Amino acid sequence: MADKPFGKHPDFIVREMSPFNGGPPLNLLVENQLTPTELFFSRNHGDIPEVDAASYRLEVSGLVEQPLTFSLAELTSRFPSVDAAATLQCAGNRRQELIDRKPIPNELPWGAEAISHAAWRGLRLSDVLAAAGLAQGAAHVEFIGLDETERHGERFNFGGSIPLKDALSGEVLLAYEMNAAPLEPVHGFPLRVVAPGIIGARSVKWLKEIRVQPEPSHNYFQRVAYRLFPPDVDSQNVVWEQGMMLNENSLTSVICTPAESENPPAGAVTVRGYALAGGERSIARVELSADGGRSWTQCELLGEDAPGIWRLWQAQLDLALGEHELVVRAVDSAANAQPPDVEQIWNFKGYMNSAWHRQKIEIKQSD
Repeated sequence: MADKPFGKHPDFIVREMSPFNGGPPLNLLVENQLTPTELFFSRNHGDIPEVDAASYRLEVSGLVEQPLTFSLAELTSRFPSVDAAATLQCAGNRRQELIDRKPIPNELPWGAEAISHAAWRGLRLSDVLAAAGLAQGAAHVEFIGLDETERHGERFNFGGSIPLKDALSGEVLLAYEMNAAPLEPVHGFPLRVVAPGIIGARSVKWLKEIRVQPEPSHNYFQRVAYRLFPPDVDSQNVVWEQGMMLNENSLTSVICTPAESENPPAGAVTVRGYALAGGERSIARVELSADGGRSWTQCELLGEDAPGIWRLWQAQLDLALGEHELVVRAVDSAANAQPPDVEQIWNFKGYMNSAWHRQKIEIKQSD
């Protein structure tokens, strides 16, 4: 088997080589609470930049009382280090299910692998903002990366923003380590944003500038690309300004094993997967059905119960010979539930698929 780029696992699913995009097979994804770096999903809109750590500088500008510039060494010596686990997820995760309902041209056909969980070390964004001081009118914090991309004939750096209230929460990190090692180039070396509970596009990698401003970023990936529209809007009638700018993750849950191709024997079958809530919410309950949603079994939740962190789950079902439609659904700590069908949340960009996840399996043999 050919080696995968950027040190990725041999079974890593590459969705696109340039820019590099891919994620782990679902059976490997749920083997561990922490996703090994070689399996951690990668979402990029341009080439991976080459960054010299010695000459690297982070600028803090905009509506601040004192603009600041830091080297990596100055950041790590001035501000206290923080260790935190956090889950990142692409807003396009599970897009293939929406594509199966109706074509979505020009977007990556993500399965359910555009999500991963890691242990991060870095410094609090709120500490850096406190050092710069916030000026009157501050309402959003923009992040600008060193990676470049091109849209509609214009070349620019990737960027996006989050509301100031999220930036000041103390949960958003400027991370320089991932899984007890320095960030690898593909994951944002030497410094990246980690914004738990918020879509992955706002966890900007190769961070070069933090800009405090009165309104959301004007970057293409804030103002145009990552917006949510109702099902009746398409590329022909879209008015971009009317779309909802994406920020918090939506509630989701996914069946990872067994896969449709596994055909486990009849009898006790262990089903495993993940669930994730958005914002400051956490997973309260996960339920699994073996009959298309007519009856439900409550799943065992694994790992830590905290916002911004996925919950791995498992359940054992007694399955007879024949076909079964497995279905999973979750409820979060604010009592939000998932819609039963993708038709209710289909959108022409293929974002925020929060529908029940369905998996057909066939039991062909007795145990």
